[in-house]
Amino acid sequence: MTWIWIVVAIVVVLLLVGIYLFNRIVRLRNEVNTGWSNIDVQLKRRNDLIPNLVEAVKGYAAHERGVFEEVTNARAAMANASSPAAAGAADSLLGQALGRLFAVAEAYPDLKASTNFLQLQSDLTDTEDKISAARRYYNATVLAYNNAIQTFPSLLFAGVFGFHPREFFAADQDDRAPVAVSFQS
Repeated sequence: MTWIWIVVAIVVVLLLVGIYLFNRIVRLRNEVNTGWSNIDVQLKRRNDLIPNLVEAVKGYAAHERGVFEEVTNARAAMANASSPAAAGAADSLLGQALGRLFAVAEAYPDLKASTNFLQLQSDLTDTEDKISAARRYYNATVLAYNNAIQTFPSLLFAGVFGFHPREFFAADQDDRAPVAVSFQS
């Protein structure tokens, strides 16, 4: 009779541990989803600012059509990105295109003094900071989630319930290259 109570107690403890581990993994998965949503919101905000920025520069530098097309194409690729890897690659292209757009703007002193352009540039800088913070949060939650589903004893439950590792939001190879700085004109 005593051994039946021991078996029942062991089963109850295992069941409670299983429930705890399952709920922990679900909570971490939801944090990863929230982190990705935070990135998505900031990327949308940036995508909404870019047409205004391009229009402000176009008024001063209409002959720079190639730069405007590059920014527009990179913005479209960013909007169509469906995974962290695709978003990272598109984000890199967009960052490079925006860099060229700001280089064009540097050639026009009237544009650089424009209140509208300065406000758009400030808003874009603020958004870039928020995107960076959202990426760090997302990658931290992905790390916690991936660790949870790949370590014992959670890994015993993760596969059974269909939890799979998530990918990190990583920098593109071009973003890792050294930046060339020149003070010569």
